[in-house]
Amino acid sequence: MSADGGTKAILAALFANAGIAIAKFIGAAITGSSSMMAEGVHSVADTSNQGLLLLGKKTSQRRATQQHPFGYGRDRYFYSFIVALLLFSMGALFALYEGIHKYLEPEALTRPMVAVVILVVAIGLETYSFRTAVVESRAIKGDATWWEFIRQSKVPELPVVLLEDAGALVGLILALAGVGMTVLTGDPVWDAVGTISIGVLLAVIAVILIIEMKGLLIGEGSSEGELDTITGELVSGDVQRVIHIRTQYIGPDELLVAAKVALPPDMPFADVARTINAAEQRVRAKVPAARLIYLEPDLDRSKTADREPA
Repeated sequence: MSADGGTKAILAALFANAGIAIAKFIGAAITGSSSMMAEGVHSVADTSNQGLLLLGKKTSQRRATQQHPFGYGRDRYFYSFIVALLLFSMGALFALYEGIHKYLEPEALTRPMVAVVILVVAIGLETYSFRTAVVESRAIKGDATWWEFIRQSKVPELPVVLLEDAGALVGLILALAGVGMTVLTGDPVWDAVGTISIGVLLAVIAVILIIEMKGLLIGEGSSEGELDTITGELVSGDVQRVIHIRTQYIGPDELLVAAKVALPPDMPFADVARTINAAEQRVRAKVPAARLIYLEPDLDRSKTADREPA
């Protein structure tokens, strides 16, 4: 993903959510709708989350230091993990609390058509934000399904924005349904049911993001296909086989590759150096993210082609 593409999707979500949050809180104050209040808090959480994603992209570009020799690429994973926690705490837990409270102590809505109008406008804005994230994501997801893209992407921002926007759209529909059923039946319990449904939805999305971001934060290696590509590029010329290999993403665009490769016995030192350098160049040509490559030459003491998992 290009930096501009990711930033465009984040900014679209940020401005949409900020405007929607203000409108929702105004609507909640006028109507007394718990669904509107829950959605307002949800939008505040989303707006804060976009700011955190932008902050992570900024801080991850800091130069490497002696204390952090591999740089700060994982800042983007850290802030994405914080985003998931905020979505759970500010969004899901508040909505569940507000919904249960209004279910136990129902309150009639005042001027519910105000809430309906605001929710319809909010759906339009969220649709724009979601469409922007979808367009940006298609450029990098390839033939993978959307679920595979969310699970396998090493770039955290677009999966986070995609799930947030999808959750926001569904949440708005649930809020609209809750307010609509309250208007049709005259029973404010439906508004509370819509609020609880929003809380459950946000909790599910937050848990998915927490699991995925935790995996990236503690370190994930190459996919099976990418690992096969790296191994295939290493085994060429005088490299007889890969004895073992380890990979780890230390940032969305920076892959660490460490491998021990078998070379012929009695190879002159100068030829060893040329062979290692050529292998590194082949890998970088096929996998540009493999910026850090450490290869250890060794003798082939086994005729088996075993390879330890990365």
